[in-house]
Amino acid sequence: MKLTDNEKRDIVNLIEQGKSLPEKYRFLLFDETKQVELLWNGKSDEVTNIDLPFQIIEQVDEPRNEKIKVAQGSLFGGSKENDWTNKLIWGDNKFILSSLLNGPMRTEIEKNGGIKLIYIDPPFDVGADFTMNVNIGDNSYEKKPNVLEHIAYRDTWGKGSDSFLSMIYERLILMKDLLADDGAIFVHCDGRLNSHLKVTMEEIFGSDNFNNEITWKRQTSSGYKGKTNIGKNSDYILFAQKSNLFQYKPQYIEYSEKYIKERFNKTDPDGRKYIDLPLGSKTTKERIEKLKAENRIYYTATGGMRKKNYLDEIEGIPIDDVWTDIKLINSMSDERIDYPTQKPESLIKRIIDLSTKEGDIVCDFFCGSGTTAAVAEKNNRKWICSDLGKFAIHTTRKRMIGIQRELKNNEKNWRAFEVLNLGKYQRQHFIYDGKNERDELKNINRKKKENEFKKLILSAYKAVDISDFKTIHGKKNDSFVSIGPINQPLSRDHVEEVIDECLKNKIVSVDILGFEYEMGLFPTIQEEAKIKGLRLVYKQIPMDVFDKRAIAKGEVVFHDVAYIEFKPKFKGKKLSIELTDFAVFYNEDNFEVDEKIIPGKSKLYVENGQIIEKIKDTKGIIKEKILTEKWHDWIDYWSVDFDYESKPEIIKFKTPEGKIEEEWTGNYIFENEWQSFRGKHGSEKLELKSSEKEIFSKKTKVAVKVVDIFGNDTMKVIEVKI
Repeated sequence: MKLTDNEKRDIVNLIEQGKSLPEKYRFLLFDETKQVELLWNGKSDEVTNIDLPFQIIEQVDEPRNEKIKVAQGSLFGGSKENDWTNKLIWGDNKFILSSLLNGPMRTEIEKNGGIKLIYIDPPFDVGADFTMNVNIGDNSYEKKPNVLEHIAYRDTWGKGSDSFLSMIYERLILMKDLLADDGAIFVHCDGRLNSHLKVTMEEIFGSDNFNNEITWKRQTSSGYKGKTNIGKNSDYILFAQKSNLFQYKPQYIEYSEKYIKERFNKTDPDGRKYIDLPLGSKTTKERIEKLKAENRIYYTATGGMRKKNYLDEIEGIPIDDVWTDIKLINSMSDERIDYPTQKPESLIKRIIDLSTKEGDIVCDFFCGSGTTAAVAEKNNRKWICSDLGKFAIHTTRKRMIGIQRELKNNEKNWRAFEVLNLGKYQRQHFIYDGKNERDELKNINRKKKENEFKKLILSAYKAVDISDFKTIHGKKNDSFVSIGPINQPLSRDHVEEVIDECLKNKIVSVDILGFEYEMGLFPTIQEEAKIKGLRLVYKQIPMDVFDKRAIAKGEVVFHDVAYIEFKPKFKGKKLSIELTDFAVFYNEDNFEVDEKIIPGKSKLYVENGQIIEKIKDTKGIIKEKILTEKWHDWIDYWSVDFDYESKPEIIKFKTPEGKIEEEWTGNYIFENEWQSFRGKHGSEKLELKSSEKEIFSKKTKVAVKVVDIFGNDTMKVIEVKI
């Protein structure tokens, strides 16, 4: 650092006065200042480095088997690869990336060769509302994103490009660190952001490692484009590599029939088409003799010699950085699942093929409809995918189970996958800042933070804080409010304590709020409370309470908890499960909904656990029709674990000394052994009875998981005696 005495004095004076330093000092003070850098409001080099344990919600080892399945399992068709379990993770990808990078799972990743490819398609459409259509019989309901998704996308664009770049910058740094040294990343964007992102990626990866900017022409230009301006018909895919160790795998486009007809216009007696090309001035006599022996010399009418290049030996035209041969998904395509940001499988396959080989790990941290996972599975790649949206995770889960079934039926191998999140561990981080505090003073501070968090939940629930109770924390209108444990499922013991305290204090109505609920809690204990004169309502605390901005704007919605009923069916030792009831109690803000309907049109809305179609005729008269007439109209998917407590949930974590240890959480992993779900466009009907499994023990615990049409899941466990 070379500063004059005057410059040093000026800097000190400016700092003392609280003023900004002139730009020139940026280059004088720091030896390795970036010479070319994109700056924006809110840019920061701070990167999350937390390590939170992953919680396994569900494991899908194999697609359902229609034959009777014995306890150890018997497979027909293809078989499961046991070298790796694919991972579908729900949550904020900032925490997911940091935990993959700094946690025990990184060891597993590196044992499998490291991450060779990351493809992301972040929400670059500033005008999108991220709604999607949910099929209800012959109707389509417009599902809005949940509050957490809505705020995340809104915050991504709250300050325009500045917000987006701040969001993506930190994540790109984490992704670079997570990549293997010979790995690559592809970032999908549109023309509004490609220039910003290119400079940002060059800053993070280095200009020498920014490989290319690919232009993907999405579709053939149609008539309406270009009438008032140049038509916008392209996306851009920014391609960077971690280092010069990356190895490109050449890709080719097949010749068109017209090209083949015009150029490969000669045919050998055996039917092989070829094109004749000059031998070249440096072709030796020995080389010519060898070509003659291989019947690769073509003689012209004047006796000249040319070389035969056979069509079946040429791979095609090497791809360049303009891709025009991959079109958007056709509305009638089998791969179309009506997800708003879905990309063609052929696009992702090209990216996977040019950057990886079979057995490599591929990642997508904005996975949406699961196209990256689908293509990876079909092409024998391992995968890790994540998304913030529950609906995206559920869509991907169904899609991957469908691919497992397809591979198995075609006698091809597949890999198991598990559904994970950071769940209660992310909640602990929110409250405790990720620290393990043991001494008395810090435990007092922890308790204080728990109380602050409970006040935050009450504020989100629009309830007032009250004291002098053991299990009651607030009041909303005429109902009292109890908040369940922060770091564990809400148990029957807690509910019974609430009931006892309410009866003792002559309270007749209480809402219990919980993140997670002990299985089998519903609905019997509610009936027991009702008999005693107490109205008991369960509410799910949404993940949205972590966003104080959502609370301030009153955007947090607490849903009633759904419940499930099912019956075990026996034929000797063969057990099947029949789903007999499912209930949800969703409500929407339907203020002035009647006035919003245009005459001659209709609108779907949710009220008291029903989806209702309101139809307004040309005279303004409104008629209503309930679309969810049957309880199973709400169900999109359900699955069965015939032996729920057979696989304890073990988490891995790093000690302060860096040692990896394991710990049983006290919970069990839901092993998805049988499932039924609605297919695309009604192609598959929902079955309400499972296939059979042979049980050899005297009793077993059966878990049933139901996912509703909005992507929310509920589970129930009962003990079955054989």
